Amino acid sequence: MIAQQIVNGLMLGGVYVMIAVAFTLAIGVLNFLNFSIPGIFMIAGMVSWAALKSGQHWLLAFGLALVASAIIGLSVYLLTYRPSSDSDPEVPLVSSLGFLVLLENLVVLWLGSDQQSFPALIADFNFRAGSIIVGGAQALSLALSLAFVIALSISLHVTNLGRQVRAIAESRRTALVLGVNVGSVVPRVFVLGAVFTGIGGILFAISYLQVSSTMGESIGFKGISAMIIGAWAIFGARSLAGF
Repeated sequence: MIAQQIVNGLMLGGVYVMIAVAFTLAIGVLNFLNFSIPGIFMIAGMVSWAALKSGQHWLLAFGLALVASAIIGLSVYLLTYRPSSDSDPEVPLVSSLGFLVLLENLVVLWLGSDQQSFPALIADFNFRAGSIIVGGAQALSLALSLAFVIALSISLHVTNLGRQVRAIAESRRTALVLGVNVGSVVPRVFVLGAVFTGIGGILFAISYLQVSSTMGESIGFKGISAMIIGAWAIFGARSLAGF
């Protein structure tokens, strides 16, 4: 029983990783705790469900969900972060929380507050190892999450945009002196975080076949926890390596 719960937690961890990456991009690069992320997660799942329900192909449905996520991420930048980027960090934080409330209520008005059943797009198959059962959809979700995170990590180290993002994370003032166009890079960080969040929402819907207007709240808090634990583990490993 314990082994099965560990496996279940590992499968769900793939979704938490995507949310943790989005939070890390916002905090690590911009020093901004973006509370709109759970709302974007929810929007991706609900838009996917609504598009599929209307008869759209799953590729179009997921594309629309990611476009909606990117638009919302850019809107959060334009309406919350940019006007108050020189203020205390709490100011854009509260504004982003308002975005979360707004998104949830808009979805309730549009699609209702009931939990909806997401159509099964992947054949129901399981892997068995003794008494342990691993769902095929959950395993695929975990594999895709890890692939996206690895791709992002490589991109941050080898691409020009990645180097600019890391420069801003180290010191915005130094990045400006070095010629980094901060005004151009920061919106892309918001969009990138929103797209990662949207992918997480889609993977959650595919894996657990349910969506609702409040699906992002608990996932968001757990994503923050995953981010904190991951940062603590990395810091601890580096500290040990220094001895």
